[in-house]
Amino acid sequence: MSKQSDIQARKDRILAIVVNQYIRHTVPVGSQSITDEFRLDVSPATVRNILAELEEEGYLTHPHTSAGRLPTTQGYRYYVDHLMNQIQLLEEEKRRIESECHQYKHQLEMLMEKTSQVLSDLTHYTTIITIDGSDNKIILKGTSYVVEYPEQSDILKIQAILRILEEKENLLNLINRDLENKINIYIGSELPLKEMDSCSLAVSSFEAHGISGRIAVLGPTRMKYERVVSALDYISELLSR
Repeated sequence: MSKQSDIQARKDRILAIVVNQYIRHTVPVGSQSITDEFRLDVSPATVRNILAELEEEGYLTHPHTSAGRLPTTQGYRYYVDHLMNQIQLLEEEKRRIESECHQYKHQLEMLMEKTSQVLSDLTHYTTIITIDGSDNKIILKGTSYVVEYPEQSDILKIQAILRILEEKENLLNLINRDLENKINIYIGSELPLKEMDSCSLAVSSFEAHGISGRIAVLGPTRMKYERVVSALDYISELLSR
């Protein structure tokens, strides 16, 4: 590995640690905690320098009241595009999803209702399913999770997000965007509504028995991306089967 590649690998590793730790604990991540918890072959001073570089480059920021860092939208985007691993759902989770959905396989509306609820229960985020057609049916589950985001203390922002979730046209604008990948993820300011700049949205398409639509998960920017992508991937595949 060249020196430049080695430097980039270290920066990627530390950025991934900050993102994962912030997702897990909702607390800004400091150089000392990184050095204490992770076996890195670099000194604490080097970790501090790398964190400063990542902040200068726009991937991290820090609250004025803390020496620790947290990811920016740019940091989450780099993590999702380059650093994220797709975790595997547990076999018992897969069996539960299949069992819940299988009993309604001949009742499309109930199948979509159950799928949305199972996905919301699994991720602890809001799920949205749209079914293509003349009336663009929308199924929404788990809106109560919006008020449980630990970092979301602005009541007016929570109310704005909940209002958007009540409006069919807004939901269709959120979900029915051109999909470039199997699963598309929109983070913070990448969403078309400024009231949702503290949220992330993961969207996949599905097709089952001639019916097509979108299935999506809405959570905070501090979303558990690996788990959400794994769940969406599995459920979209299951519906298509």
